[in-house]
Amino acid sequence: MTGLTRREMLAAGAAAAALGMSGSATAQHEFAGLNDIAMRKGLRFGSAVAWGQPNADRASFANPAYAALLERDCGLLVPENELKWQWTRHTQGYNFAQFDAIADYAASKAYKLRGHTLFWAPQKWFPEWLVSHDFGAQPAKAAEALLADHVRTVCKRYGTKIYSYDVVNEAVEPSTGALRDTVVTRAFGSGEAMLDMMFHTAKAEAPHAELVYNDYMSWERGTEDETHITGVLKLLEGFRKRGTPVDTLGIQSHIRLLKDLPVAAIVKESEGPWRKFLDEVTAMGYKLAITEFDVNDKKAPTDIAARDAMVADYAKAYLDVMFSYKQLKDVLAWGMVDKYSWLTGFDPRADKTMIRGCPYDAEFKAKPLREAMASAFLGAPAR
Repeated sequence: MTGLTRREMLAAGAAAAALGMSGSATAQHEFAGLNDIAMRKGLRFGSAVAWGQPNADRASFANPAYAALLERDCGLLVPENELKWQWTRHTQGYNFAQFDAIADYAASKAYKLRGHTLFWAPQKWFPEWLVSHDFGAQPAKAAEALLADHVRTVCKRYGTKIYSYDVVNEAVEPSTGALRDTVVTRAFGSGEAMLDMMFHTAKAEAPHAELVYNDYMSWERGTEDETHITGVLKLLEGFRKRGTPVDTLGIQSHIRLLKDLPVAAIVKESEGPWRKFLDEVTAMGYKLAITEFDVNDKKAPTDIAARDAMVADYAKAYLDVMFSYKQLKDVLAWGMVDKYSWLTGFDPRADKTMIRGCPYDAEFKAKPLREAMASAFLGAPAR
């Protein structure tokens, strides 16, 4: 427990009791939170969290067991959905009630808070009013006014409460590598100009904040993955040439066991090309962040012990590669408990069992994945 504050020691002990931590995979780090372990190497760890009402039995601070887990393991929080346009701009006006609750909770517990996201680029995730919006006789000016107002409104409302923004999320079409074609980009006239404007506006309104371009390109090998990576590199190169104030590439890190192969074979196939990509990104001067980490175990066996071992081994190999880059500091899981993972509903397993891609199972028991994450943090070079 060396280096932990009294608050951290008490929180770790209380959460361990509440979560029934014992034996097996977590014995080595039983009383140390993941953020405490990460901070020993200059890294930080956190998680996505959801608004807790009206149903508190979810990945929410309103669920006492989940809140205890967050307080044990996390120093950073990010809203899972509540800052996206579908929540804040469900109608053309603004409604920040749900994210305000998350921001207030984060402040009360001294968490650092990320802002996800000022704009989610795929049109399928736009609120209905935006899809059918009339941009009028001067669509470029109307589109710029709409987007700039959104960025300014959010940044002014939360000020220094938010230390890092995903200014734009998923602007590259994976199948083509080009910027997505939407009603907004068509109105604006240029996707590049639209993105540049949003980052410049965010820089002016939140000069203290880290400004992130966030996307889900994956280290797994496949034609679409390669095309996606090529498109993201082109976008990042364009930002640098045009002087767009982008600090960091957010790498979502929804890693996937989608091939019926041994973990070592999948890693061997992935690591070289992925390092080449990261080398190119960091050579341009970008920092890195893991913004949405979890593991899709779709092709892993039904047997729980075998599956958990594969997930842990795969995650450890991925995190070891990522942590070898000192440009990376922040790591956020996209949820901590399997019961609440988006993956089970979004990409279900053929055997209909719950995906086991989070560090804790449905009963809030730590799994081998948590130990793998702790070991990766401990093995990382110091920042």
